[in-house]
Amino acid sequence: MGIAGWANKISEITLLVEDLQRSKTFYQESFQLLIQYEDENCAVFDYGNTCINLLNQSNARELIDPAQLGRVEDGARFLFTTQVPDVDRVCNELEMRGVTLLNGPITRPWGRRTACFADPDGYIWEIAQVL
Repeated sequence: MGIAGWANKISEITLLVEDLQRSKTFYQESFQLLIQYEDENCAVFDYGNTCINLLNQSNARELIDPAQLGRVEDGARFLFTTQVPDVDRVCNELEMRGVTLLNGPITRPWGRRTACFADPDGYIWEIAQVL
């Protein structure tokens, strides 16, 4: 049986962060997200069908052991994409909230208009509009 046989959605994404307060402020201000739960080690945001859990990276070792914790300096290893109806409007809103775009908006040859930005820990977010 494949994963789809016992799980039909990603319920939570845990991002390992260096400074919980800094990251919490970024997600509250940039995404305008509401906190679902928080304690001294984490903050969980409601992002529709998925929760985003910001976890102090010092608490991650017990969760990922024996895997090693990656370093921000090593560069991006994945990309989160969220669909929006108007990339240009969202980019303007993000920039008004102090978010610096890495690129875009760019019309891509595969029929999307995209832009990317990074959170304080280097996690890359892409906003995409189907053309």
